[in-house]
Amino acid sequence: MVRFFAVLFGIVFIFAGVAGFLPTFTLDGLLFGYFTTHPIHNVVHMVTGVIAIMAATSYRASRLFFQLFGLVYSVIAIWGFWSNGDLLIMHVNAADNILHIIIGVLALLIGFGLRKED
Repeated sequence: MVRFFAVLFGIVFIFAGVAGFLPTFTLDGLLFGYFTTHPIHNVVHMVTGVIAIMAATSYRASRLFFQLFGLVYSVIAIWGFWSNGDLLIMHVNAADNILHIIIGVLALLIGFGLRKED
């Protein structure tokens, strides 16, 4: 199940990264009308998606991905709230921070909570 979630996360993140470059999905400069877009932010999402799909090749790699990914995204969310969205190389808004904390916690639950049998 962890490997399935890694592929699913990968597909969603690649889509979000690509969508950030497409005017159809960026209403008023916001992805889906809510999330800030920035070329670096979009590339980070695409790279994260590729890494997730690569990690899906094994259960151990998938778990490690979610553990690290969850920690990193949770820290980024906390940093985003603390710094008012200024992440040095890019800016995020409150919707990004909320989404990042949800994704981070979900990834931590998958990485630390699910076992091979689940």
